[in-house]
Amino acid sequence: MTEQRSITMAVTGAGGTRMARYVLDALERDERVGHVDLLLSPNGRKLLAHEFAVAEDGDAVRTVLGRPSGKVYAWEAGDWAAPVTSGSYPSWGMIVVPCSLGTVSRISQGQSTSLIERAADVCLKERRRLVLCVRETPFSLIHLRNMTQATEAGAVVYPMIPTYYNTPETVEQMFEEFAARLLGFVGLDQTDYYAWGEGGSDASTERAAARSARE
Repeated sequence: MTEQRSITMAVTGAGGTRMARYVLDALERDERVGHVDLLLSPNGRKLLAHEFAVAEDGDAVRTVLGRPSGKVYAWEAGDWAAPVTSGSYPSWGMIVVPCSLGTVSRISQGQSTSLIERAADVCLKERRRLVLCVRETPFSLIHLRNMTQATEAGAVVYPMIPTYYNTPETVEQMFEEFAARLLGFVGLDQTDYYAWGEGGSDASTERAAARSARE
């Protein structure tokens, strides 16, 4: 039996928090993932409340995932006793989605001023995977240099850019495809995303139908 992973996922104050729901949903449903530590920045909470039209102080897991989950545990932004602050805590790594460029800047400079940045710093020092799904355009030279420095430190910059060659028909299909490809990138290969030359162009439609059936 394959050992289940423990993964940290963070949501920061960048537009596109709806993508976080698709990614967390995919992680929560994946049997290879045993536990998810969910971290929300204060501005991440504000944007989640705005984009989902919910209370800002509501249950974090229900806000992001849309339902309760025994696999996902949310930590308060100011809880410096959270286990993700220690390198001794067993974790596969961390995904930040969406990731603000302010967060990238602080991570690249080693400025652990929040729980999210400290958890990211732990991933870098422990040589664990850190994936930063930045959501911004265009990039200034400062942004590019910060992303370069984060990459040189061991992080992976994975912009929230949708695919187009799978000819998505809805925004939801774009979200589904991005989440599936992101999980595939971190070693949790999905069977239902488009792969060039494999006749997978109908996969996004099938996923959307499956989601509708579940809901």
